[in-house]
Order: sequence, then structure tokens, then C-alpha cells
Amino acid sequence: MNQATIPLASATPSRNAGTSIGGLLLESGKITPEGAERVLRMQKELGIRFGEAAQRLGLITEADIQQVLARQFDYPYLQPGEGKYSPQLVAAYQPFSPQVETLRAVRSQLMLRWFTRGQKSLAVIGARPGDGASLFAANLAVVFSQLGEQTLLVDANLRKPRQHEIFNLPQRQGLSDMLAGRADLNAVTRIESFVDLSVLGAGTLPPNPQELLSRESFGTFNTQLESRYDAVIYDVPAIGVGSDALAVAGRAGGVLLVARKDVTPISAIAALNEQLTQNGIKIVGSVLVSF
Repeated sequence: MNQATIPLASATPSRNAGTSIGGLLLESGKITPEGAERVLRMQKELGIRFGEAAQRLGLITEADIQQVLARQFDYPYLQPGEGKYSPQLVAAYQPFSPQVETLRAVRSQLMLRWFTRGQKSLAVIGARPGDGASLFAANLAVVFSQLGEQTLLVDANLRKPRQHEIFNLPQRQGLSDMLAGRADLNAVTRIESFVDLSVLGAGTLPPNPQELLSRESFGTFNTQLESRYDAVIYDVPAIGVGSDALAVAGRAGGVLLVARKDVTPISAIAALNEQLTQNGIKIVGSVLVSF
């Protein structure tokens, strides 16, 4: 994944820095209570750190140590196969890869250009289906939550939603049901692997998605979400399949354009840019992805 404009992210304040490595290893099931006793004996005998002793005994790996250190500093991530999420959720599974460095750079710029200026909502939009906007929105939501921002990812694609697949969520009531007055905020799912991340699925696929998203009640709903979360990220259908994206972007106020390398025509991006500008919607930035 490549990105078009942007430099580095800021550091994350720690809320769990006082939690011991041993306690986190026990809590996460990396070692057993019996194993912890062996580690403590070696630690006392040799005067070394708990993690080093556990490694010497072959109870944990360096990757285990890195993961609990990340938890100490409120930067949760997962080992491959853990959590049952899509492996394409690179922010969760490959947090120190060049791809995720790029995501953090995008996050940094969005914080400076948008979220620290009193804005809380952002729509992530592609010009055409297959541009990678849904996957980018999911990864962006993860890195925002890793910053310690209370983050809500809303699947506003009421035609072909993807977030329930990416996060391995059951298909249940969601955005459409809330806009229709058939559900409340209990439809939001907290992602336990990431302390500050929640996802609101698309819900029941309606016969009239554009009309539903254009209702005045959506504005009230967005205001309610903004009062509860630091960042609300909307995943919307590509502009080429209808005007749903414009309805959502109008409520969010700003958009991040996503184009896919060697797939999205420049003419499609230019047309999307013009359409958004004509509707008074601010384009906060654009990214070029390669997944």
C-alpha cells in the first residue's frame, strides 16, 4: 500500500505502563501460573528481568515479549491467526511493516488537517468498486484506535457491506436498522482486541439505501455518534454505484479519497473530485493503495 502525500505519526501516551510484563504474560495466557513460578525462581537466582528469564526457559518468544510491551504502551496488535480477523487487516497483524508506517503517516496528517480542528467524522470514498476503500477504512480505524482515540468504524455501504467480513462479525442489526428506528446504539460492537475500537455494521440491507442515508435523522444520528467517539470513520460505497457516498459525506463534512494503483483511472478520480467539490464537501486528502 502506498500513499500520496504525508509524513510521520505521533507517539502514543501510555495508560498501562504500570502493568508488569509477568502480569500481562499471565493474563494473555502466554505462560501458566506454574511457569511463572519457574520464571520467578530463575529471575531471583540470576538477577535478570522476568521476560529474559521466561525466554531462557523456553516459555515465550521474542514476539511474545514485543506483544506484551505493546500492550504496556497501549499499542495493541495481534499475532498471525489470533483474533480471526481478515489477514488483510495489516494494522492488526503487521504493525511494524512499511504498509502500516504509511497508515500511521496518513493518520498523523488527518489529525493535523481535520480531527484537531473540531471535526470528528470522515468518509472514506473510492471512485469505483474494487478501489480498496473498505479495507483502507478498516486499517485506518485500527491505527486511530492504537493512538488511544475512541474510534468508531461505521459500515455505511448498505449495498455490499464488507466490515462484518473483515472483523469477523455476525450479521446483525446495524446502521440501516438504526436509521429506520428499529435499533439503538446497542448495535455497535466493541472490538475486544483493540481497547478503543468499535464497529457498527451495515445491518439489514434495505431496498432504498440512498433514501435512507439522505434522511434528516442521519444528521441527528451522526451528531450522537460524535458526542461519544473521538473519531467516526464511515466506509461508503464507491461513487460509481450511486449517490449514497454523497449523502454520507455531506453529513461527515469531509472525505478521504482512495485510489488503487494501476486500477483506478485518473479520469474517475478527477470526476469524483469535481462532484464532491460541487456539493460543498471538503476533500481532506487522498491516498493511493496497492492491495
